[in-house]
Amino acid sequence: MRYLLFPLLTVAFLVAALTPVSRKLPKTVTLTKATLQDKIKGGWAGQVIGCTFGGPTEFRYNGTMINDYQPIEWYDGYIKQTMLNNPGLYDDVYMDLTFVDVFERKGLDAPVAEHANAYATAGYMLWHANQAGRYNILNGMKAPDSGHWLNNPHADDIDFQIEADFSGLMAPGMPNTAVQLGDPIGHIMNYGDGWYGGAFVGAMYALAFVSNDVNYIVSEALKTIPAQSTFYQCINDVIRWHQQYPTDWKRNWFEIQKKWSDDVGCPDGVFRAFNIDAKINAAYIVLGLLYGKGDFTKTMEISTRAGQDSDCNPASAGGILGTMLGYAKIPAYWKQGLSEAEDIDFKYTTVSLNEVYAMSLKHALQVIERNGGRVTGDAVTIATQTPKAVRLEQGFSGHFPVQLRSINKDIESEYSFDFEGIGFVLKGEAKPKNRSLWQYESEVVFRAELYIDGQKTETANLPVSFTKRRHELFWKYQLPNGKHTIRVKLLNSDADHVVRMTDLLVYSDRPVKAR
Repeated sequence: MRYLLFPLLTVAFLVAALTPVSRKLPKTVTLTKATLQDKIKGGWAGQVIGCTFGGPTEFRYNGTMINDYQPIEWYDGYIKQTMLNNPGLYDDVYMDLTFVDVFERKGLDAPVAEHANAYATAGYMLWHANQAGRYNILNGMKAPDSGHWLNNPHADDIDFQIEADFSGLMAPGMPNTAVQLGDPIGHIMNYGDGWYGGAFVGAMYALAFVSNDVNYIVSEALKTIPAQSTFYQCINDVIRWHQQYPTDWKRNWFEIQKKWSDDVGCPDGVFRAFNIDAKINAAYIVLGLLYGKGDFTKTMEISTRAGQDSDCNPASAGGILGTMLGYAKIPAYWKQGLSEAEDIDFKYTTVSLNEVYAMSLKHALQVIERNGGRVTGDAVTIATQTPKAVRLEQGFSGHFPVQLRSINKDIESEYSFDFEGIGFVLKGEAKPKNRSLWQYESEVVFRAELYIDGQKTETANLPVSFTKRRHELFWKYQLPNGKHTIRVKLLNSDADHVVRMTDLLVYSDRPVKAR
């Protein structure tokens, strides 16, 4: 018996060492205003640093990681140069700032319609759930319908996840309040896992103000997400694999790839290595945070080298870690040249980093006082919150992609096709016939009707304008299982523009079994 005792004790010790300790925050945490400002600055600065660092590799490594021997450049002046010469890279930042600006102009109680209209009418280009949500808003649909998966094929995409930083930076130590602030905004463009990505990120930011333990921040923030959701299950797996392989982030990456790399919703990612789904990219944020162990450089490297959306993921990880460390403790290497960029307005906005530092402090103090905290002179007392899970939402349930059929035809007047299943997405775009016209923002809008099994189900606008476009031509889910005939009828034509169909994505009520 004594010969078995040592191995059993060893196993017990390892299990205890690898199991997250359940801890509770004190009911109140008091910071100075200077410390609170430093953490807010760290959050925004970390986001900008991560976005800049990962920009050159964004979606160039899909379904693979960036090998260690490949350098990713960083140098003094890089941030300013990127902001001036490649401002579109910072879409996750200027989207964030859109909502911060609404809070600044309209107050904390600004209705969601103010946020929806501000982003829908902004001059920046958008993609995926953001663009689908924008189209819905511009065409009369309101949130939360604009982000619902039945109206938005990109509902599970990363969009709100990369824009939710504002919610956590406004709610120090209050993860539930962060989630509540983001809830109506996140549903402008997302639903289900797509919303959960933003809720999770916002909660991590909130907890980063009051904890210096990265493992605790990650595991506690996940408690805001329903355990039944696939988002929760994915991130919980990453935490579990980190316990199992605590020094090998690449082994964890492979486990994520094996189990969670199949996209279901995004028509651009299904059957392709490209994956902008919220949960797998959130997994890469968590990968960087857990294996980075509070080290800013390691966190940047891992969250970037995991691939896919490799600028947004280190931006989120860097922002969360920057909040935990505070601006002053972000290594000087990563802040080199940052001060030169802090007074530059982000493109499509009238807001600079220095301005958002100040606005976010103002908003955070207001939120703290509204939620049981107090501000007394230089002392800021936060009434901390125990994370609580939000309602369950799950998009695309019972829908399994089974076919991607190439079409590559222009619609002359009408086009018909058959498919067998319960749903479809017809990909394509309204565009100029001549490449020379692509640089101009056309006002041409096609009108088209959708018929399913002989019944007209929709009449849609198909703008040529890139900022107003419909991201997919038509889609429909939750059809009776069986054979369906689809007809698209074009109601108008234009000499210089066409409606081009590219691919047909088909869904069934059961997955295809590998032979």
